[in-house]
Amino acid sequence: MDARLNYFAHPAAAKALKHLMSAGRTLKESPLPAVTQELVALRVSQINGCAVCIDMHTKEAAAAGETMVRLHLVTAWREATVFTEAERAALELAEQGTRVADAAGGVSDEVWARAAQHYDEEQLTALVVLVSFMNTANRLNIIAQQPAGDYEVGQFH
Repeated sequence: MDARLNYFAHPAAAKALKHLMSAGRTLKESPLPAVTQELVALRVSQINGCAVCIDMHTKEAAAAGETMVRLHLVTAWREATVFTEAERAALELAEQGTRVADAAGGVSDEVWARAAQHYDEEQLTALVVLVSFMNTANRLNIIAQQPAGDYEVGQFH
């Protein structure tokens, strides 16, 4: 299976994607906990059905020490007891931020307030940018039908 497009074969797209990847690396350095970043990236990718991003973030999280139980339960986090209240708030914000077309109000005040109980303004900013970043990356990969399964930990960092 080959992707429909090789973005890096075209100068303008390659330049834009290099900047996008640089933004992703910058997010990794934010004060938002690394485990939270991977869980959020994974959940956004699950919602969007981005196989290559699910592959990447599952492997990155596992390499960072995340357990298989938690990784398997991200898709059903509401019913799982293995996530902290802070992680649950981040996952809920990520879901509403990803499903903006489905939820006329976008991210509700209640969801925002729960996230703000656990994260300071700098972390909330990183969380919002991460959700937006992942939605962009998912769409690029889905449209081009980027194949999944071959990602190696650290490949894009």
